[in-house]
Amino acid sequence: KGILMGPGYQERETWTRQMDFIMSCVGFAVGLGNVWRFPYLCYKNGGGVFLIPYLLIVFVGGIPIFFLEISLGQFMKAGSINVWNIAPLFKGLGYASMVIVFFCNTYYIMVLAWGFYYLIKSFTATLPWSSCNNEWNTPSCIEIFHHQDCKNASFANITVGSSNMTCADLADARSPIIEFWENKVLSISSGLDEPGKMNWELILCLMAVWVLVYFCVWKGVKSTGKIVYFTATFPYVVLIILLVRGVTLPGAYDGIMYYIKPDWSKLEEAQVWIDAGTQIFFSYAIGLGALTALGSYNRFNNDCYKDAFILALINSGTSFFAGFVVFSILGFMAAEQGVDISQVAESGPGLAFIAYPKAVSLMPVAPLWAALFFFMLLLLGLDSQFVGVEGFVTGILDLFPGKYYHRYKREIAVAICCLLCFIIDLSMVTQGGMYVFQLFDYYSASGMTLLWQAFWECIVVAWVYGADRFMDDVARMIGYRPFPWMKWCWSFITPCVCMGIFLFHLVNYKPLTYNNVYVYPWWGEVIGWCLALSSMLCIPVSLLYKLFRAKGTFKERWAHLTTPVWGAHHLEYMAPDIKSLSSMSPGTDDNKVIIFESVM
Repeated sequence: KGILMGPGYQERETWTRQMDFIMSCVGFAVGLGNVWRFPYLCYKNGGGVFLIPYLLIVFVGGIPIFFLEISLGQFMKAGSINVWNIAPLFKGLGYASMVIVFFCNTYYIMVLAWGFYYLIKSFTATLPWSSCNNEWNTPSCIEIFHHQDCKNASFANITVGSSNMTCADLADARSPIIEFWENKVLSISSGLDEPGKMNWELILCLMAVWVLVYFCVWKGVKSTGKIVYFTATFPYVVLIILLVRGVTLPGAYDGIMYYIKPDWSKLEEAQVWIDAGTQIFFSYAIGLGALTALGSYNRFNNDCYKDAFILALINSGTSFFAGFVVFSILGFMAAEQGVDISQVAESGPGLAFIAYPKAVSLMPVAPLWAALFFFMLLLLGLDSQFVGVEGFVTGILDLFPGKYYHRYKREIAVAICCLLCFIIDLSMVTQGGMYVFQLFDYYSASGMTLLWQAFWECIVVAWVYGADRFMDDVARMIGYRPFPWMKWCWSFITPCVCMGIFLFHLVNYKPLTYNNVYVYPWWGEVIGWCLALSSMLCIPVSLLYKLFRAKGTFKERWAHLTTPVWGAHHLEYMAPDIKSLSSMSPGTDDNKVIIFESVM
């Protein structure tokens, strides 16, 4: 039973080819996290041993929710808000995912702006971060660290290299790449309370990237589906080229062994399992609503079950493959500097804008490899960004049905979204911008908000709508019932995994710091928690509001508010029982009414 959606329903556009959907999902889910976060977590958490908790959580958490979001979008033919017409009481889930993806779109693009800035600076004969002869460098800058000369304590006061520094000074010395990043790119201030002036070069880079995103998204999935063929596949070409170059460098073997060498004792640590779970939720782009939006453009009979496994394989395979690329280069860098790999291994922006550019500067024909790397970084982030914007805009437009039709409705919505995000981003191109960026990164789309979202998605589909009922709906779409494992995961295993990791995060909460030195002020943390709670509270607040506004006893309210609201397409696809009415004379008005009511 259900309620039929009112008049003004506009038929939804679909992908030109099914491959457009797969490529868009690859472009969105395979992003910077696969290259700069997974390899570091693998190395930190016991090398090859990390794959055990990682793969386990892929099958009990990653794939089930990934499949749930895509199939839900395909079944309801709606974006992240209207998809919860399947249980209207829980529409707050849609609003929560919109808040999260909006924050993601806002801060994630800063990485692209920095990458674009580095890409432009790569087109020089000498890379600007490879020497200490620039205006932004300080007297503490040193190009080559002679650590091996200082290992003997008796040589503490001797001068090393050509830098006129003693071994005692070497402890405070800074490499030119760190000075380029902090003094030139960020012009970083002393704290969040000192925003300082804006960096006009970064503003231009930010503007250029937003314009690029706008023209990728403005025409909808017909244009997005074509562009991702390039943005999703070319990074693989660059990764293969960088791997071939990386393994031929001295020290590469040691780096790769560091990456995959198993340390079985790590399996006893809870943090290893938590890192595996959090990484999967990040890299699979779960809880953001964009997968639901992409799924909604599928044909109703598309085999989304098969698609979910293919996409999971591509996503996790890319993460593992990227580790060989990253650690072959880090092994070379450690060998060149005469230090242990643990001293050069980093994750996040530290890997992309400090470790990797430093390694590239040590290679022959350095500008070529730098340009190639930052071009790959730009493409990896760009498709994630514009599919995120696509998901947000789809959710907004679904709130305005066909009767609000305007010829340029979509173009105007995308323009407003991009402009609003750009205005917020201006706070991140100031001298205190890095502190603002970290606040967004740590709180707004953190592991906690995504885990909270995934937990409620499973509860609503499995226990409110009904896991068996949804399995029937999926069977009606794809022509066969998925393996019961999916139903068990949605009902029991995945919610427990999500809530377990969520509680662990909460119990082990640590205040945010920058570079393990600067501690954020109390009001900075308050802003951070407001960002996190702005999405998390959408679910309970919306639920209570709807219950209080409804009429009748609690049981009547619950029954009314959890009755699905079907779209017009469900009349066409969900009518297998009509054949039983074929004995009635065709074409009569009574016949039409009975058929219509039976479907409803």
